[in-house]
Amino acid sequence: MNIGKHASIPAVALVASVVLLGCERPPPEVEQGGYRGLAMEHVKNPRLLEASFRENVPPETIPAAAPGGPMATDIYQNVQVLDDLTMAEFTRTMVAVTMWVSPEEGCNYCHVPGDFASDDIYTKVVSRRMFEMTRQANGAWKDHVADTGVTCYTCHRGNPVPEYVWTTDPGPDHPSGVVPTGQNAAGMVTAAYSSLPFDPMTPFLDNDNEIRVIGNTALPSGNTNSIKQAEWTYGLMMHISEALGVNCTYCHNSRSFFAWDQSTPKRTTAWYAIRHVREMNQDYLWPLNEVLPESRKGPYGDPFRVSCKTCHQGAYKPLYGAKMLKDYPGLMGRQTEAAEAEQEAAPAEADTQQL
Repeated sequence: MNIGKHASIPAVALVASVVLLGCERPPPEVEQGGYRGLAMEHVKNPRLLEASFRENVPPETIPAAAPGGPMATDIYQNVQVLDDLTMAEFTRTMVAVTMWVSPEEGCNYCHVPGDFASDDIYTKVVSRRMFEMTRQANGAWKDHVADTGVTCYTCHRGNPVPEYVWTTDPGPDHPSGVVPTGQNAAGMVTAAYSSLPFDPMTPFLDNDNEIRVIGNTALPSGNTNSIKQAEWTYGLMMHISEALGVNCTYCHNSRSFFAWDQSTPKRTTAWYAIRHVREMNQDYLWPLNEVLPESRKGPYGDPFRVSCKTCHQGAYKPLYGAKMLKDYPGLMGRQTEAAEAEQEAAPAEADTQQL
């Protein structure tokens, strides 16, 4: 009997070790984000958070340019977007962007050597549009980026192409006649390795499909695909959770996910964020598809696009709220009438069943 008992000890130890591998070492920290007693909490692990902080340190700021002097358009040719900057601030901005986007390739990544005014290189055309997109984000989407703003470094982090971009995913092979939605195909990174549909990006972060789970009526009229819609919606929510390194209760009250008056203020930010991402994909990235090489496109020929993870990269605030923008006025923008109208469309006035 004693031999049997001793023989079972390794087996118990093996099972215990397997179980512990799925757990995080304590101690976690909990930050309350809503009503008490409802588990509306942001759970943080200081050990993992410290490692994430090290991965999200912004680069040192380039010394400010001397005020005054000639305008960039007086010195350089073919300046179309940053034409309101002085030559000194324009040059400083170009140096910073080179370090943020193409530190190894240098200026020639976007410019024809010896002819910086030339548009005969596709990266020059793309970068000009990206400057416009960045200014639009900082000037017209303060309900998303607030006064912290974004810079080219927010997404690129020293890479010519941001690490976290996506294209429409054809998914695993399916027999003919079977719609490739991807349910039960666990391991799809865009849905946080869940068995939910593998591509929640295209319908929600590119197209403007409704993000709906709960119907507005007692009968299923107008919500006949509620189960499938729930799968797509939760696929998107898993992506957002993974992208920001948070759980559902960071934005939602789990007793009533759809109710706005029981959600945290962060849900309003997320409402604007989703629509901001859609604008970037539809108005800035898709129009560039005709100039992009095949290496910058997906299997369906669509361009690389952005998602929540492109900027956040696992942090609940990109770069944990580092205010880089204040040091680079050339990337700030002005609000347009159209953007102001978009901002005035508060979530409460929209369909409150949507995120």
